[in-house]
Amino acid sequence: MAYSPQTGLFYVPANEWSMDIWNEPVAYKKGAAYLGAGFTIKAIHDDHIGVLRAVDPATGKIVWENKNYAPLWGGVLTTAGGLIFYGTPEGFLKGVDAKTGKELWSFQTGTGIVAPPVTWEQDGEQMIAVTTGWGGAVPLWGGDVAKRVNYLEQGGSVWVFKLHKS
Repeated sequence: MAYSPQTGLFYVPANEWSMDIWNEPVAYKKGAAYLGAGFTIKAIHDDHIGVLRAVDPATGKIVWENKNYAPLWGGVLTTAGGLIFYGTPEGFLKGVDAKTGKELWSFQTGTGIVAPPVTWEQDGEQMIAVTTGWGGAVPLWGGDVAKRVNYLEQGGSVWVFKLHKS
């Protein structure tokens, strides 16, 4: 989640799914989740699980939203220039207009993004970077969510971009 003082909006990555969960005996099994429960996560919608929402904190109103087929687990970055950056499990780093949510730019990194983008100034230029690399327990969960992410490349890199001056 991120906040922009320029727009007065919060930018919230969310996931919409349902879950079946049940108790199981707690027993250690090498390579398996050690939870004392079993569960299956199910997609609620055919076209998306993840959604990035711009929310007005004064009213709770959703100003705009961008849907994503797979879950969104990465962080969100706002800039003073009116841009929002976020990554997807499908490997896209996206730049959108903070007021409208219109996608202005995207780059395919080749592997999923679960880290937040960061920014800094270097020699008078604004830089954006993101660490990529997909992993974790999600593919082990099974169900609809795992089917949407189990094909993703693992890999890992750090990508750095320079923003154009306007």
